[in-house]
Amino acid sequence: MFRYFPSNYVWNLSVDLAIEMGARIGEIEAMCAPLQEASKAPDAAGVKAFRETWVRMGEQLCELAAEDEARGRLISAGDKLSRAAIYLLTAERMQGHGSPGRAELYQRFQQVFNQGLALSGENCERVEIPYGDAHIAGLYVRAEGVSGPAPLLVQVNGLDSTKEMKYRVGLPKWLAQRGVSSLIIDQPGTGEALRLHGMTAVYNSEVWASKVVDWLETRPEVDARRIGLEGVSLGGYYCPRAVAFEPRFACGVVWGANHDWREVQKRRLEKEGSFPVPHYWEHVRWVWGAKDMDEFMSIAEQVHLDGVLDRIRVPFLVTHGEKDSQIPLKWAERTYEQLVNSPKRELKVFTAREGGVQHSSFDNSANAGAYIADWVAETLGGRTSL
Repeated sequence: MFRYFPSNYVWNLSVDLAIEMGARIGEIEAMCAPLQEASKAPDAAGVKAFRETWVRMGEQLCELAAEDEARGRLISAGDKLSRAAIYLLTAERMQGHGSPGRAELYQRFQQVFNQGLALSGENCERVEIPYGDAHIAGLYVRAEGVSGPAPLLVQVNGLDSTKEMKYRVGLPKWLAQRGVSSLIIDQPGTGEALRLHGMTAVYNSEVWASKVVDWLETRPEVDARRIGLEGVSLGGYYCPRAVAFEPRFACGVVWGANHDWREVQKRRLEKEGSFPVPHYWEHVRWVWGAKDMDEFMSIAEQVHLDGVLDRIRVPFLVTHGEKDSQIPLKWAERTYEQLVNSPKRELKVFTAREGGVQHSSFDNSANAGAYIADWVAETLGGRTSL
């Protein structure tokens, strides 16, 4: 794990995630060098300083992109806007719920991200899936070199990630190269579902996952018999739960297991394990729509996979970093052990040899992501060579 701030895991996690999304080390240095003292300050003061430097760099890149665009250099402009969006999102993710200007910063991030996609001409399309009185937003990436309906992997967030973060880390691109399409969504409790529509998380993830499958079955370019589901971090709970109760999924993958999130919360109350974001307890209450800690802990009691996984009768891959600082490896082992009716179950623990040893491989996603992409391609009928 790259530790720019020796004593602040949460800030290091954010920096590492930005690097995995495509940040440049020179820009990281420019943003982080002034923040050493702020990284030791209490959350409110420290996060304010973090936001200022990261937003400043993002807006500077937007200015440079505008200069490129004025000269017709649209590819260069799109590249700069893509990095600007990474920095704006990283700054937004660090803010507490209800922080002044957070909503505006998120909207600015989305504007910059979408403009970058348009200028660079990336293989990525925004889609909206009807859900309740609103919609679930997604990023749709098409398989490359496929004639006819293609297999597809739906990808869902964890506690504090967004569809744009998962897209930028790279799994959709790696899958497209292997002949597998991707749909990365902001499910309830994450991204714009939470921020723009007030959709809080639900423990029975099959409720929204089934609506996603319904929508995919209307797409002629998707092979409805070959739709898989992947979840990262807390998605390591959402994904197995959804696959267990939605039999149309053809396989499942967790990138960082999360078998018993209720137990993790109890241990975090005892200061065991690392938090993923500042203002952690405020954040989880927002995600789950809890008015106080008692209500939140009551909700968390439902967020576990015991008694669920024997319903899964499709191939399933469980991955975990051997040095995960947030979720102990034992929970990946528990998930694997309970997949008793999966015809093809696998537990892959990423070690120092291949990298990706931290939570959901945020310290080095390339080899771990390639392993997952290969497994999905082999399972859903893609390709692993050209």
